Amino acid sequence: MSADLNAAFDDAVARSKNLPARPDNPTLLKIYALYKQATQGDVDGARPGFSDVVGRAKWDAWNRLKGTHSDAARQQYIDLIAALEG
Repeated sequence: MSADLNAAFDDAVARSKNLPARPDNPTLLKIYALYKQATQGDVDGARPGFSDVVGRAKWDAWNRLKGTHSDAARQQYIDLIAALEG
């Protein structure tokens, strides 16, 4: 894990809070999932039940990234935030 990648990731996380427009829900889920994959690795724990719609959507988005290396997830996160900034 390179220090440069970590610094760029941390910078992108900070910038994600000040995007010019609120991303749509699928994009927000992708941001969430990439962040979780980058910082925690593959999803852990049981999939939330039907009554927890938001939790279930987040779990599903994160689970789709299963097997993605944390550095790759960091780079995808950085690229996505840069694209959203225009």
